[in-house]
Amino acid sequence: MIDAKGRNITYLRISVTDKCNLRCRYCMPEEGVCKKEHTDMLTEDEIIQAVEAAAELGITKLRITGGEPLVKKNIVSICRRAAAVEGIKEVCLTTNGLLLPQLAKPLKEAGVKRLNLSLDTLNPEKYAYITRIGTLEDFRAGLDAAFEAGFEKIKINSVLIGGFNDDEIEDMVRLTLQYPLDMRFIELMPMYDSGDFGMEAYLPYSKVLEKLPEAVPVPQDGGVAKLYRLPGAKGNIGLISPVSAHFCGECNRLRLTADGKLKPCLHAPDEYTIKGLDKERIKAVFRQAIWNKPAWHGDLDALHRSQAGRNMNEIGG
Repeated sequence: MIDAKGRNITYLRISVTDKCNLRCRYCMPEEGVCKKEHTDMLTEDEIIQAVEAAAELGITKLRITGGEPLVKKNIVSICRRAAAVEGIKEVCLTTNGLLLPQLAKPLKEAGVKRLNLSLDTLNPEKYAYITRIGTLEDFRAGLDAAFEAGFEKIKINSVLIGGFNDDEIEDMVRLTLQYPLDMRFIELMPMYDSGDFGMEAYLPYSKVLEKLPEAVPVPQDGGVAKLYRLPGAKGNIGLISPVSAHFCGECNRLRLTADGKLKPCLHAPDEYTIKGLDKERIKAVFRQAIWNKPAWHGDLDALHRSQAGRNMNEIGG
């Protein structure tokens, strides 16, 4: 599927729920989400029908997200059925990792190829602060379970927040010396305004490189991260810069929210409803959304808020 700007759209990120077992301060309110009617959310069959429609139009990669996807009771079944759809070459999943001790092996057996785990600090007290209700011990148990289940190329996503975790960059990157994983830093995006972060929180990715003079660039892997590596490391350092150096010209993705809205751009307000449609009409909506995918997301920084219209947990990280 080629959009109006000549980009080949091959990647669909699917949020299966807006609920989460954490309350990260840059993502969602402390009280959680406003619960929607069950009938407003996509069913498992509707999710798979959307995947089938997308695959018939050229989507080859899926990423399952939330909220926290592992709180979805039928998450293993969704992943298994999605991975079996003709044309889908890769199913990945982004999670906070807390439920992986129970689910890592079933997810691997269901066909999930890769995991991205969210981790913003190695300090137990700071982890409890940023997540409001989580423990670092539970995260570590989840990471161990992922390795034990046989997942390879695990990526850890850390939101780079000035005044909170920029003093831990070196420590977090050292994980790539200990484990076969990629450590990725993502610039804080001005989406959910919790009041917890001021101007100083919005750091450019270049701050990571300033802390790591020994890191050397390595060939890109087709994703949006700029890749570097420490000498002797088992994994890469990834730097993702949606704010200071956007990559909209190479964006190949769409997002599907848990309530059935296609978003051609994370930071644009445009949404296209597929809830309640048959496959052919879903394909027509996909074509419309892709053709209307904006050239870029517009100004995005501490002074210019995202126009997404939703918090990140309502779209899919």
